[in-house]
Amino acid sequence: MYTQSLQLIIAVVQPQQQERSRRRQGALTELSLRDENVLFEHTRGISRNNDRQGFAPGFRLSATGELAASRYADGSPAPVHVLDGLPEDWIAARDDAGHVTSTRPGLVSGFIRDGRFYTREEAARAAAH
Repeated sequence: MYTQSLQLIIAVVQPQQQERSRRRQGALTELSLRDENVLFEHTRGISRNNDRQGFAPGFRLSATGELAASRYADGSPAPVHVLDGLPEDWIAARDDAGHVTSTRPGLVSGFIRDGRFYTREEAARAAAH
């Protein structure tokens, strides 16, 4: 009984610790994107609340300032933040099915409008006016 309980705790805690470690390093994951959506749910810092103001989901690589629109793996534009269509050199890890599980550190999710990148906070403020 004790061994089973311990194994269950390890199975649950280890992925959480890995996710926390990725976040401290500034890497994005599907879980961190979901958490951002929850945080900005009632603001214009999420796609469904700001797309009418011309904001498109995108990403900025902090180290270089490069921007990339959010895209599906096939390259078509995505209406929400999707990691599978990122430039290959921005990806840190993929799962067995080829889906992105983690990005390079320093990738920021936000929005692109008229060639300019907005963080979620900046987009929420700009779309409110």
